[in-house]
Amino acid sequence: MRYVDLQTWPRRKHFELFNAFDFPHFNLCADIDITATHKKLHRYPFSYTVVIVYALAKAANAITEFRYRIRDGQVVEHDIVHPSPTILLDDDLFSFCTIPFNDDFKHFAAEAEAAIALVKDSPTLDDKPGQDELIYMTSIPWVSFTSFTHAIHMDPVDSIPRMAWGKFFSEGDRIKMPLSVQVHHALADGIHVGRYFNLVQKYLDEPEQFLDV
Repeated sequence: MRYVDLQTWPRRKHFELFNAFDFPHFNLCADIDITATHKKLHRYPFSYTVVIVYALAKAANAITEFRYRIRDGQVVEHDIVHPSPTILLDDDLFSFCTIPFNDDFKHFAAEAEAAIALVKDSPTLDDKPGQDELIYMTSIPWVSFTSFTHAIHMDPVDSIPRMAWGKFFSEGDRIKMPLSVQVHHALADGIHVGRYFNLVQKYLDEPEQFLDV
């Protein structure tokens, strides 16, 4: 982790502008084509949840703006950020679940399965105080939504990106999935979210690049 020098940061004026907003987050929803992953995943012993969480986290770690966080008026850049998805429980409630990110998919998948099993046995809604090297994620597998808004703290406004994916649906011979990405506008703009969507699409178009490693 390093502190960004706000005096020399090219983004300083944009940061100051949007950091003063009452609601500085913005959200973008679009459909991701998951046809390639859907066709190939049955050959592997991995769940859709683990694969999608990995792809979303891998893309976030590859884009600097998704690793920025605001702390006490300063900006920090994390070396690595970790996915923290919600996990559905048997009683229709959910638990938080933080999974250490590892670029090695099979290592990540093993950690993810263990973390998910742990929170199903011992659910939690707690995060470590001050921990912000996270990416919040959730799934809404019952709805192919076209818009989405996450709950956030307003005082102070937190700067952790949030992702949500929805119910798969068919469009012609393609299978698609709605994806929502919400970020703090003081740290990222539409161009960065656009790059994020393109990178997630690339990973899900070529799942063998990490599934076969």
